Amino acid sequence: MRSLNLCILLSLAGTVYCGPLSEVTVEDESFAESYLKKFFNLTEERGPASRRFFNPVSEKLREMQTFYGLQITGTLDAETMAMMKKPRCGVPDTNIARFSTFGNNLKWQKNTLTYRIENYTPDMSVAEVDDSIQKALQVWAKVTPLRFTRIYSGTADIMISFGSRYHGDYYPFDGPDGTLAHAFAPSPGIGGDAHFDDDETFTFRSRAGYVLFLVAAHEFGHSLGLSHSNDPGALMYPVYSYQNPDTFVLPRDDVNGIQSLYGSNPEKDPSISEPQPPTTPDACDSTMVLDAVTTLRGEMLFFKDSFFWRSYSQSRTPQQSLITNFWPNAPVNIDAAYESRQSDRIFLFKDRKVWAFTAYNLVQGYPKRITSFGLPRSVRKIDAALYDAQSGKTLFFVGNYYFSYDEARRTMDRGFPKRLDQIFSGLNKRVTAAFQYKGFTYIYSGPYMLEYDLRTGRLYRVLRNSYFLRCTNF
Repeated sequence: MRSLNLCILLSLAGTVYCGPLSEVTVEDESFAESYLKKFFNLTEERGPASRRFFNPVSEKLREMQTFYGLQITGTLDAETMAMMKKPRCGVPDTNIARFSTFGNNLKWQKNTLTYRIENYTPDMSVAEVDDSIQKALQVWAKVTPLRFTRIYSGTADIMISFGSRYHGDYYPFDGPDGTLAHAFAPSPGIGGDAHFDDDETFTFRSRAGYVLFLVAAHEFGHSLGLSHSNDPGALMYPVYSYQNPDTFVLPRDDVNGIQSLYGSNPEKDPSISEPQPPTTPDACDSTMVLDAVTTLRGEMLFFKDSFFWRSYSQSRTPQQSLITNFWPNAPVNIDAAYESRQSDRIFLFKDRKVWAFTAYNLVQGYPKRITSFGLPRSVRKIDAALYDAQSGKTLFFVGNYYFSYDEARRTMDRGFPKRLDQIFSGLNKRVTAAFQYKGFTYIYSGPYMLEYDLRTGRLYRVLRNSYFLRCTNF
């Protein structure tokens, strides 16, 4: 079987802030070339003299940067190198798309499939493993005509086993972390089978390890014919991300993918109300209302639901990620965010609590109550926050009012709150996000953004959200 049909789910590497790669070593270049050959089909170019200025490595770097939503430079910068060094899937990243399939009609030609659990992990009870596997298969059955029947002997369509290192399929595991599991696309023999690395710590619900339900649901997507998606919110995204198994709903991208192969569930009862498949926010949605906007060490961050975009001023391509992939201890669906340059921290607010991070690490003692800033107990949540670099003050927006917090003294300024219209002319709607950039203050209200001079309160322009958060669907 071709290696293309082997699908490997890998753990999330720690995410760090990356600046420019000041010096590219010979080892870096060699590693990057090997990576591009393996995952992006980099080949040796032996063309005519007219192609002597064509750089195949640069072209493949651009292709890789496009797939992962990185800044498209065509050079080996720090961000690209960090992505290359993350644990990842062994399948080439050749489909720059949301959901994708293996092609060639590689799917089961029947809707009733059998599965068999050959052995168990010592990390969980037999009942917990059985429940995790059964629920992982039902993730796909709920949205398709597929039905799964368990057998206890003989050969099933989907054989499920736990093993370590060399475990009989020519694709050895690599020990703790790294590769968590792999599965084979539909075909006779080993096709459809799913193998889990027994050197990992699998769990039933806990974050202290890898939730077997999530890993198995991803692998069974491969067993049914799905390849990887570059949608960071999709179950079929290559890296592991924790979600609560009790509230998990298959994302829209995965629903679209599996139904492109098998169709929808004909037994679905329209009278039964079920949660809608979550959709990954789209920067091209002109009606989108952002949850929060802030800066972080020269980047602009735009938050929406469980996601955020990282945007560079010199690039039109924002990188979208799950919030918890960058800050594992962070809340989602936040209310506000701001960067304090006094303390080199980013603060995320949700309801009555605030989280503080240095880079991607949660600061000790957080989360705290928002009253720790001196806000009155009557404030249930803040709508937005921004740090004013010139005065060293942070403004908190609550309804039609705002508070001023002194970052150096760590106290709330006297005489506040004040009405918004005392300083922001023309602002007569609720503030939904705010930040400061290149001396100007930007106040978001719904899908619009107002550009102010904070010193004078003068309104310069009314812009769409897309002014900074660029749409990349060209």
